[in-house]
Amino acid sequence: MRSRWLGWVLLLGLLGCRVHSQPEPLPVSQVQPATRYRVVSVLKGLERPWGMVWLPNGDMLITERPGRLRWVQGGQLRPEPVPGIPPVLNLGQGGLLDIALHPCFPNPAWVYFTYAQGTVEANRTVVGRGTWQNGRLTEVREIFRVAQTKYRTQHFGSRLAWLPDFTLLVSIGDGGNPPIRYGGRLIREQAQNPKSHLGKVLRLNPDGTAPADNPLGAKAAPEVWTLGNRNIQGLVVDPVTGQVWATEHGAKGGDEVNRLEAGKNYGWPRVTHSREYSGEEITPYRSLPGMVDPALVWPGTVAPSGLTIYRGERFPDWQGQLLAGGLRSRAVHRLQVLSNGKVKEIERIDLRQRVRDVRVGPDGLVYVLTDADDGQLLRIEPVP
Repeated sequence: MRSRWLGWVLLLGLLGCRVHSQPEPLPVSQVQPATRYRVVSVLKGLERPWGMVWLPNGDMLITERPGRLRWVQGGQLRPEPVPGIPPVLNLGQGGLLDIALHPCFPNPAWVYFTYAQGTVEANRTVVGRGTWQNGRLTEVREIFRVAQTKYRTQHFGSRLAWLPDFTLLVSIGDGGNPPIRYGGRLIREQAQNPKSHLGKVLRLNPDGTAPADNPLGAKAAPEVWTLGNRNIQGLVVDPVTGQVWATEHGAKGGDEVNRLEAGKNYGWPRVTHSREYSGEEITPYRSLPGMVDPALVWPGTVAPSGLTIYRGERFPDWQGQLLAGGLRSRAVHRLQVLSNGKVKEIERIDLRQRVRDVRVGPDGLVYVLTDADDGQLLRIEPVP
């Protein structure tokens, strides 16, 4: 996978794409003793922030679920939203959700974002794209929409992550909990229907079309990359290995960390460690042939949202570890990837606030968005 990643870096360099050099993992002999850290508040006054991304000059763009894109310019939150975001369905779990830049930004200067669109009776997840120009989005258009509309406002999924081959992964939720139905069956069963976008990770070209080499071919909707996913709100591609990781909400308990691979089935709802919110069993199966077992199942409800992998210099003992946010746990979970491919939680950084997103900044520090009407941008930094 490493050699494949370097091949894509070379190709994108020939195409004129701005590609940062990728950090090498530190040898064990260079890993320092555990770093002491502190949590500081960088910004306040964000309303239900959901996703964040850095511009090349160090400024930030932050989405707010009610439908606003905020610009942090020179470390200060500009009072007015960035113009150009289309209307969103701001109800339940819906609204303006994740955000990502094209890997070659600013050439082209494309900003990608996901949002809920429609009404309570019929809604879907949509991927939009606009051009960043002088503090606004221009040429904004919808490049992809989930084909199935759903009832009520649950499980939009909606994280974005770029693969090394220049294609975009988009997580799509299964549509919601019982008693919500689709086609006469519980809507969550669409996660096992390869022809449906619901309960999947999709792979798109930069223009929103389906790549011809998606793994399931004519057996599935052309955009499908993985299936059997309930509601992924944490998604990251390791810049060193190219490996894709996801955190996924269970129902009652059974939240998961999964190592995603093209064409694989992750089991939901035929296989799960979670239960109905009533406490009843969803399925008797925890594992089945042909379905991928989780790398980690949390014993309690974490409600994971936001995921990154640490590849910086400020926390050398965190190198290669996953950092997962928790809405219910109100923490950032530090996770070690083991040699057998499993994942082990080694620390829980208690923030006492609902964590919606976690990212590593260009300065090597860890940034966290908190989910609240008066949400914050927090920074985790080493203590000198």
